Amino acid sequence: MIESIKKRKTIRKYLQKEIPDALLNDMLTTSFRASTVGNMQVYSVIVTRDVEMKAKLSPAHYNQPMINNAPVILTFCADFQRFSQWCTERKATPAYDNFQSFMNAAIDALLVAQTFCTVAEEKGLGICYLGTTTYNPQMIIDTLKLPKLVFPVTTITLGYPDEQPEQVDRLPFEAIIHKEYYHNYTSADINKWYAYKESLAENKRFTEESQKETLAQVFTDIRYTKKDNEFTSQSLLQALRRQGFLD
Repeated sequence: MIESIKKRKTIRKYLQKEIPDALLNDMLTTSFRASTVGNMQVYSVIVTRDVEMKAKLSPAHYNQPMINNAPVILTFCADFQRFSQWCTERKATPAYDNFQSFMNAAIDALLVAQTFCTVAEEKGLGICYLGTTTYNPQMIIDTLKLPKLVFPVTTITLGYPDEQPEQVDRLPFEAIIHKEYYHNYTSADINKWYAYKESLAENKRFTEESQKETLAQVFTDIRYTKKDNEFTSQSLLQALRRQGFLD
């Protein structure tokens, strides 16, 4: 399994081959053994196979092709609704309508999601994380009919691979590890750790096609702009309020 993790790739094109319920359910059950805050398991997973439901979800994910192409879409949700109802029905008073509770549940959901991905890839399936889940949360909430205290955290497309893309780059080990305490980076460190990423032909092409001087400018000026980040932040906060996690 360790070697397969080292070799993993994001898959965005899938064979039109169904994933048996027994296999999917077994992988999900295995992923539910992931670590969980306080052993509360404050997460839920929405499984989408229906073509019409995929089409309804697609706009929330900017109509990325893999939404409709993948046999299965999994939406991992922070869920304090179930736990709170259990508390109420057992003569306890839940107080999980706050941001700390959302964070606990979001951590739970992400731990399960990543465990599931590791299991799925070991079974020969391909996955793609969709970061767009928190860009348009209200659309997903409405489409999936999520009640209060349930919030979409991440979405994963799943299927048998119909492509073999190149493995994307990662920063070197030394760029990420800090021993004993955080060590601030010098200009020399940044130059050293990002040299490989900046040297890649595809990244040079992105920079050229974007008419930018540096790869960093592609991220700040085009891909993840201040304007877009502020807009999606407001949408996220509004959705959290509607779902009961913020006053």
